[in-house]
Amino acid sequence: MTQEPKIPGPDHPITVEPTSARVVVRVGVRILADTDKALTLREASYPAVQYVPLAEIDQDAIRHTETHTYCPYKGEASYYTIATADGELTDAIWTYPEPYDAVADIAGHAAFYPDRVEITVGE
Repeated sequence: MTQEPKIPGPDHPITVEPTSARVVVRVGVRILADTDKALTLREASYPAVQYVPLAEIDQDAIRHTETHTYCPYKGEASYYTIATADGELTDAIWTYPEPYDAVADIAGHAAFYPDRVEITVGE
């Protein structure tokens, strides 16, 4: 089935811009990412989301899963699980490998569920 992308507009605005501060992502004391190259995605009335370059995430701590979801504004998302000393945080990270044109800048970046990791912007 072919999905029809929706275009952001006044009723559902989406912006992507460089984050103006350093972004650090932690699980417990382990740092998963520490970057000054994150992007902030703001979508409609949702909280802003930090997208961190995949290359700047600790690759030893994550594992790609078979989970996929679809957003009509961004495209098909893929997921990663985070391995911790206490077990796995299943599908705690998502990425859009081929995002729609309106959010093309998030290609090569990933976001984290804030209830599973600690995300600090600016320190």
